Amino acid sequence: MIRRAVTVNCEGLEARPIAMLVQKASQFGSSIHIEVGTKKVNAKSIMGMMSLSVCGGDKVIVATEGIDEEAAADAMEAYLSKQ
Repeated sequence: MIRRAVTVNCEGLEARPIAMLVQKASQFGSSIHIEVGTKKVNAKSIMGMMSLSVCGGDKVIVATEGIDEEAAADAMEAYLSKQ
């Protein structure tokens, strides 16, 4: 299992960026979860991701586990921290 702290550098996660994140997460066989505070959601679930209400500057934890966990963690970190 890989766990990384990531600061969200985009404007925030609204419908379109969340849909793109879910598409990216769905490309991996590993389980991918995003944690904010005490909330933990499946990054492959659009409804779960929308429930987080993440804004730019927020810190999240990206947790991946599985066969391609390293690549999945790298992709999620790159997407969330892009400017």
